[in-house]
Amino acid sequence: MPGSPARSPEQGGHRYLAVPLPRETAWFYAKSYGWGWGLPARWEGWVCLLTYLTAIALSAAGVLPRHPKLFAAITGILSALLVGICYWKGEPPKWRWGGRPL
Repeated sequence: MPGSPARSPEQGGHRYLAVPLPRETAWFYAKSYGWGWGLPARWEGWVCLLTYLTAIALSAAGVLPRHPKLFAAITGILSALLVGICYWKGEPPKWRWGGRPL
């Protein structure tokens, strides 16, 4: 609600800059065990993941043999971008063990 103060994590709020997506529209579901996201839940998530993997493969084929440090930098940037998209379009991540959050 506009104008209302943000709730802290202790009050049941999340540390998010944007409102988390409902499970029905999330591109990536939160993992059941550990922290983070599992395989994509929607076609948009699959496109994102396959684009990431294709970019890594093309970078490995073209850059890795001659410039391994550049390949590491490209991989780091692409991975950070993927994690950012998962935060933006995925369920809120938190530590979980089975069905219950830790």
